[in-house]
Amino acid sequence: MSTRLSVNINKIATLRNSRGGNNPDVVKAALDCERFGAEGITVHPRPDERHIRYRDVLDLHEVLTTEFNIEGNPTEAKFVDLVLKVKPAQVTLVPDALGAVTSNAGWDTITHRERLIDLVGLFKDAGIRTSIFVDADVRMVEGAAETGTDRIELYTEPYAHGYGSDRETAIAPFVQAAIRVGELGLGLNAGHDLSLENLRYFRQHIPGLLEVSIGHALICDALYYGLENTIQLYLREAKA
Repeated sequence: MSTRLSVNINKIATLRNSRGGNNPDVVKAALDCERFGAEGITVHPRPDERHIRYRDVLDLHEVLTTEFNIEGNPTEAKFVDLVLKVKPAQVTLVPDALGAVTSNAGWDTITHRERLIDLVGLFKDAGIRTSIFVDADVRMVEGAAETGTDRIELYTEPYAHGYGSDRETAIAPFVQAAIRVGELGLGLNAGHDLSLENLRYFRQHIPGLLEVSIGHALICDALYYGLENTIQLYLREAKA
């Protein structure tokens, strides 16, 4: 089964915002990513709009031809309203705290079960595929399944952190979680700190992996290899 590559373009927006103006052009960059082979575009608007702005999401929606994935914390009413207006192919619910540098944990799907049930129902009624961001914990996977979500996205930073020292130990909980996702009949996504170094091993050992969302490492690699070549390199790893 082939794993799709969705390119997270937040870092391109961060670069633009550091100087003002519209250089680099986020919309053009997203379209170029598609042209270079990306099979989806991911954005994660945050309330402070320090990278992707809400206006960017609306502009991207008008022109993208691949799958559009919007990540974010659904406790923010502005985020929920934006997703319902845009109706992307997928919304990924992420419990990032206000001011967090980046997402650093998955949902406690047991504690937040009722809230997630309401949100998943709201988005699915609008025809939007839902995915819930969770740690590689079978209990959290099972809790997510009870919300009615379509997919799980595994938070892969712990795997990436442990890959260099003991990749077999690092990937073990992800394999267990992925097997449970399959048993529950859910789709499986993954993301956070996946890179050219660790993506192939992850892809080859995780059953049922439908999609990876990669931004930071990919954009860093593009500084050296160029954006088109980098996307092709990541596609090669995702399909290996």
